[in-house]
Amino acid sequence: MKITTIGLGYIGLPTSIMFATSNHQVLGVDANANVIDTLNNGYIHIEEEGLQKLYNNALKAQNFKASLTPDYSDAFIIAVPTPNNDDAQKSCDLSYVKSAVRSILPYLQAGNLVIIESTIAPRTTEDVISPMIEATGFTIGEDIYLAHCPERVLPGNIAYELVHNPRIIGGVTEACTKAVKELYLTLVKGELIESSASEAELSKLMENTFRDVNIALANELAKIGTDLNINALKVIEMANRHPRVNLHAPGPGVGGHCLAVDPYFVAAASPHLSPLIQTARKINTSMPAFVVNSVERLMASAPNKKITVFGLTYKGNIDDTRESPAKEISLMLQHAGFDVTEYDPHANKNEIMIEQACEDSSLLLVLTDHSEFTTIPETATDRMSRAHILDTKMIVKNCGDNVKLLNLGNMHQSLNKIVQEV
Repeated sequence: MKITTIGLGYIGLPTSIMFATSNHQVLGVDANANVIDTLNNGYIHIEEEGLQKLYNNALKAQNFKASLTPDYSDAFIIAVPTPNNDDAQKSCDLSYVKSAVRSILPYLQAGNLVIIESTIAPRTTEDVISPMIEATGFTIGEDIYLAHCPERVLPGNIAYELVHNPRIIGGVTEACTKAVKELYLTLVKGELIESSASEAELSKLMENTFRDVNIALANELAKIGTDLNINALKVIEMANRHPRVNLHAPGPGVGGHCLAVDPYFVAAASPHLSPLIQTARKINTSMPAFVVNSVERLMASAPNKKITVFGLTYKGNIDDTRESPAKEISLMLQHAGFDVTEYDPHANKNEIMIEQACEDSSLLLVLTDHSEFTTIPETATDRMSRAHILDTKMIVKNCGDNVKLLNLGNMHQSLNKIVQEV
């Protein structure tokens, strides 16, 4: 089958490559000429485990090519970004999706599949995209088969999860669901779940909203523990030994294009009925300020104002900095007058050495759980003016005997000591 994918980012590119390795002829389309040039020169432009090797296989089989413009195909997959609108509810910005749909309209033919993989607000496929296609003279469910098929993948393991995770096939009509399901059967080994388009849209959003709400509970607990001089991490560890409790871990905030974005789409769709979701978002977006306030207090007695930030991406072992609380915290500290050195072996390819990053620093602030941060070498901490580490991701396991290791559970001890000294 000939497939055209619109959008070659963190989802569109892996999806294209996986279909290409399943013997489909895939045309990948992106508006960024640098992305197209990089791909046509044989290299992928994102960091994702094992993806370059799979891309090499797709090129060897002559099953993939990249272009700035679409072409006639059997199926069209829309995988473009859906950021927040700049409004009070941070609703879903559909401008990229609409533009992508408009770009394929001249190439649509009877019998084509149109699949929206972009994360979108509830009822978008039925109320927005379907009318755009039918305005050209086609009938959805008879001439064109339209469905929303949201991805459910973990960055760093995308290639595996695109194949093995369950997948929702949300057709506008039953005929749409059946037709699109046939395509995904050629790739997906996990369960294919049939639904309506709107059910699929809301399901995807609620999967991420569930996680966001539970992280908010853990983050609120971390704040409470700091206020009451109680180790919140120990509390979570003990509470999770209850057979029906699974508290999440607190952190410096929530990032990425899923958890930090999707809950707003639900809340914006029904703002008067979503107070819990909106409150959770406020708690999680407040965490960077909480971390910065804690750092300011920890630095009150420091020998200098230098801080080394470890990690700029929103999660570990990837290069994606979208909506990253780590970047926000780093900027807030700089604006507060601190001398900040950033160290991230994934986000910054031309990175300074770890020892250089820690030179004369009074605090090493860990904001991302890269595996490289599990062990902090003594050659780095020995160069610090004050060997203190605040690990907001609980990733550091080894850092030397002379280092003071703090986290979101035990930092209240140092904060209270500073208050007493003052």
